[in-house]
Amino acid sequence: MPQICHYVRFVKLEHTLFSLPLIFAGALLGKGRLTLELAGWIILAAMGARIMAMGLNRMIDATIDAKNPRTKDRELPSGVMTLKEAGAIVLVAGCIYGFAAWKIAPICLWLSPIPVALFVVYPYLKRWTTLAHLGLGLAWSMTPLGGWLATSQSLQSIGEVAWLWFFSILWVAGFDIIYATMDERFDREQGLHSLPAWIGKHRALQMAAALHGLAFIALLVLWRGQLGNAAALLWLVAIGGIFIWQHAVASRNPIFAFFQLNGVLGFLVLGFVIVGRVGGVPNVPP
Repeated sequence: MPQICHYVRFVKLEHTLFSLPLIFAGALLGKGRLTLELAGWIILAAMGARIMAMGLNRMIDATIDAKNPRTKDRELPSGVMTLKEAGAIVLVAGCIYGFAAWKIAPICLWLSPIPVALFVVYPYLKRWTTLAHLGLGLAWSMTPLGGWLATSQSLQSIGEVAWLWFFSILWVAGFDIIYATMDERFDREQGLHSLPAWIGKHRALQMAAALHGLAFIALLVLWRGQLGNAAALLWLVAIGGIFIWQHAVASRNPIFAFFQLNGVLGFLVLGFVIVGRVGGVPNVPP
C-alpha cells in the first residue's frame, strides 16, 4: 500500500486538471458532437498522456532532481521508486493513451506519436536553450488540438482551434517561467538554460507577464471571431483578472500563482468557450 501511494505521487494525477478544461474547450470548438461516450474516451486519453508525460519528465530529469534541494525528495532521486517501476508506469499509461486514441478515431491514433515525441524532447531543452519554456507550451498545446481532433476527426478546418492553441502555448510558457523562478540559483549553478537563470527573476517575470498578455489577446481574437457574445466577454474579463492576480503574487508566492490560480484559469477558459458556443454566432459589429 505505501508503494501505491508513491506511484500516485509520482504521476501527479491531479495535474490533469490543468489539461482537461482545455481539451474539452478544444472539443467544443470542433464541428462534431461531443457525446458522453466520446467524453469518456477523451478523459482516458488525457489521463494516459498526462501520466506518460510526467513519468518521462521525471525519468529524464532524475539525476538533475537528485542535485536540487527542492526536488531531491521526489520518488526517483530519493530511491522510493526505481527507474524500472517508473518505466512500467509510463508504458501502461502509453498503452491506455494509444487505446483511447484508437477508440476515438483512427486519425487520433495515427497522430498520437506526435505528443509523445514532444514529451520526450521537452525535458532535454533546458539543457540546451532558454526556449525550453516555449517547448513545454508547445507540448502542452497538444491538449486543445487533441480535443478538437476528437470531435472533428479530420484536419480540415483546423483553423477553428488555432487561437486556442496559440493561447495554450503562451499561457503554459508563461506559467512555466513563474515556476522556474524557484530554481533560479540552482539552474544557474548547473548550467541549465531557464529564463530566470539567464536574465534574473525580475526580468523573467516581466517576460512571463508579456507572454500572458499575448495569451489574453489570443482569447480576445477567439472571442471576436467565434464566441463573440456579451456573456462570453464577461468570462474573458474574469480570465484577465486571474492573469493580473497571478502576476501580482508571482514574485512572493510562485506556488500559489502556478498551481491554484492556473487551475482556476483553465476552468474559466472552458466556461468562456461553453458560454460562447451556447450564445451562437458572434453578435459584435462586423
